[in-house]
Amino acid sequence: VNYAIDLHTGAVHRSNLPQIRVHLDNPAAADMAQAFGVPVMLNAEIRDGSLRGTGDDLGIPIITYEAGEALRFDETAIVAGVNGVRSVMHHLGMIRKRASSKLVEPALARSSSWVRAPADGFFRPSAQLGDRVRKGDTIGHVSGPLDATGEPVIAAASGLIIGMNNLPQVYEGEALYHIARFESVREAESIVDTFHAQLEEDINDN
Repeated sequence: VNYAIDLHTGAVHRSNLPQIRVHLDNPAAADMAQAFGVPVMLNAEIRDGSLRGTGDDLGIPIITYEAGEALRFDETAIVAGVNGVRSVMHHLGMIRKRASSKLVEPALARSSSWVRAPADGFFRPSAQLGDRVRKGDTIGHVSGPLDATGEPVIAAASGLIIGMNNLPQVYEGEALYHIARFESVREAESIVDTFHAQLEEDINDN
């Protein structure tokens, strides 16, 4: 094995915007992440005992693709993943033609964090995957069955939503929104919009 791509969905009842996780200190892995062509790239530290950690120990560059939700078919996640794998194979000289000639250059997230439920109750999201949010924005509510408003869910940072909880009922402290921070959130939002437009063309062409 010379290279590897680890393919992941989000957890059960959690959706992820198509994204690549990579340890940018590894130049070969960083090149693969760029070639994959999804809108968001996170610099993720190597964890002991992980597949990427084992690959690092063996000198094998590994990137992780995260998209969609477990136990669900998600056409965007699937087509973006197939295109990305073929693009990396083309970059490495394994195949002559990649799946799509239109690839975005990913926006590099400086960091990311989860916004958690302020109370037990029913989760009513008002922001969706890929949305740009500002620190202090109300991005949802958690309420009881007879409560019309409930507790607001507040964005703790400015950035893009790259993951979210799809469960209608949540408990205090449960992760609701994953927000990635960028040097330029506006530019990252534009990259996400371009990615979706190009992917829609690919889906319609096929």
